Amino acid sequence: MGENFISITSSDGREMAIPRDTTTGEELAILRHSTAHIMAEAVKDLFPSVKIAIGPAIEHGFYYDFDYEGTFTPADLERIEGRMREIIAENRQFQREELVKEAAIELFSRLDEPYKVELLRDIPEEVVSIYRQGGFIDLCRGPHIASAGLVNAFKLTGVAGAYWRGDERNKMLQRIYGTAFFDRKVLDDYLEKLEEAKRRDHRRLGKELDLFSVSDEAGAGLIIYHPRGAMLRFIIEDFEKREHLKRGYQLVIGPQILKLDLWKRSGHFDNYRENMYFTEIDGQQYGIKPMNCLAHMLIYKSRVRSYRDLPLRFFELGTVHRHEKSGVLHGLLRVRQFTQDDAHIICMPEQLHDEIKGVIDFVTYVMGIFGFDYEVEISTRPEKSIGSDEDWERATSALTGALRAKDIPFTVHKGEGAFYGPKIDIKLKDALDRRWQCATIQCDFTLPERFDLVYVGADGERHRPVMLHRVILGALERFMGVLIEHYGGAFPAWLAPVQAVLLTVTDRQIDYARSVLAELMDTGLRAEGDFRNEKLSFKIREAQMQKIPYMLVIGDKEVASHSVTVRLRNGENLSAMPVNQFAAMIQDKCKNYQ
Repeated sequence: MGENFISITSSDGREMAIPRDTTTGEELAILRHSTAHIMAEAVKDLFPSVKIAIGPAIEHGFYYDFDYEGTFTPADLERIEGRMREIIAENRQFQREELVKEAAIELFSRLDEPYKVELLRDIPEEVVSIYRQGGFIDLCRGPHIASAGLVNAFKLTGVAGAYWRGDERNKMLQRIYGTAFFDRKVLDDYLEKLEEAKRRDHRRLGKELDLFSVSDEAGAGLIIYHPRGAMLRFIIEDFEKREHLKRGYQLVIGPQILKLDLWKRSGHFDNYRENMYFTEIDGQQYGIKPMNCLAHMLIYKSRVRSYRDLPLRFFELGTVHRHEKSGVLHGLLRVRQFTQDDAHIICMPEQLHDEIKGVIDFVTYVMGIFGFDYEVEISTRPEKSIGSDEDWERATSALTGALRAKDIPFTVHKGEGAFYGPKIDIKLKDALDRRWQCATIQCDFTLPERFDLVYVGADGERHRPVMLHRVILGALERFMGVLIEHYGGAFPAWLAPVQAVLLTVTDRQIDYARSVLAELMDTGLRAEGDFRNEKLSFKIREAQMQKIPYMLVIGDKEVASHSVTVRLRNGENLSAMPVNQFAAMIQDKCKNYQ
């Protein structure tokens, strides 16, 4: 077999060759899933009391969940990798067998693998497949590579806790992550990106740059913004408000809680209540909002609307609450309280095409400012949904038609839409080429029907509008987390919470430095002073660690010439310049989003 092909054991037990792709594709997923099996065998060899759970391939590698009374350490991962290399060197074959389900239950009961038994009891098929390699047996549909010797570039990357079946009511297991590639160089490149991702981790940078914190005393998934983090958020919110107003959006604000009857009418109670919080006031039940759309529809219904009023674009930086499981909470990226740059466009059906294109143009403009490329997906009707087939077809066609008109390529994710309508999902690509879900455009014919939204047409008759639910940045918390990692905390001047810090050489310059600070702040610049009696090199190093874009050094010469010497955070020195010249330079950069 040529080196451009890989031998696998297919799900029906046949050996076959498929083209090799070193970076993506089904064959890479097969390699990774097979490597997960090799890892599980190594773990069982080294830790015989461990119970095995599941071990799939995932986007960037694989994992396997283990029930182990101890705690896997970095030293344990090294031992496991060593045992994996021994198994690979033996080139053990992956052998597929089919068993009647009851026989498989008996087999895994005898092996004392309760998680496999539980999975088997939930499988509807009467015949299941298992895979053997050496003395290791695993419940698996396959396919797998033909033999372990095909694995030549792998790495175990970490350990995390994971609830069995993702349910926090179940036991916490230990999840060992790893990755595998066909090519060692591709693996080395990936591992270097992984190290860079650790350096850019927004949780670490959030602490180092004093942006935000999460406190057990406050509660999991609830973000506490420190002054610099709050300033970063304010800058983003201010930018969003100005850009929305330019495009004809109207600012609105809805309440945090609404009566339960409204959530039942919208379908959220039947289709989304496991993600909601509820409360009771004076015997009346309320739902704490997980979305902003209901209040926006009530604003629309507050008076009679004419076709001349449409489209109406309601924009709200709306704070919402969603009951996320504790196991998936992750810094700013997955939280229980967050704010969306949420808007609802209510328009006539014949306006829909242009409105969707307008939102796409808005997304493209904003992502260009922040330095993101993006990819596009369309998500279609899920099993748990409301509305007629006809309305879903109309909505899906509107979204796909707008993308085709803009000549934007997209992929289709079947069954991944919102319960009330299909959606365009926009995945940002950051500096490390990672994908992040942020912007979305959802087309909804169903909720206007349920809430009896109407407008009076040119014919004097009542007609039903259509509604677009859309966000540009998405959840501000999540976007800020992505932004921190994208820039590595080194924000451009227009975004930086602190744009400049004044550094005095000695105490003699403090009075002048204070007057400069007041002058800069009066122009609207975000500046701070470091007037401590410390060495200048120490103060410069601290400012660089805080990733402040500009350091303004003030010594006797600067006092005499009423100037500042400008130093960039990358170590480059600019010539001394008058204070007003520096202020004008920063204002120009902010005006151009630099």
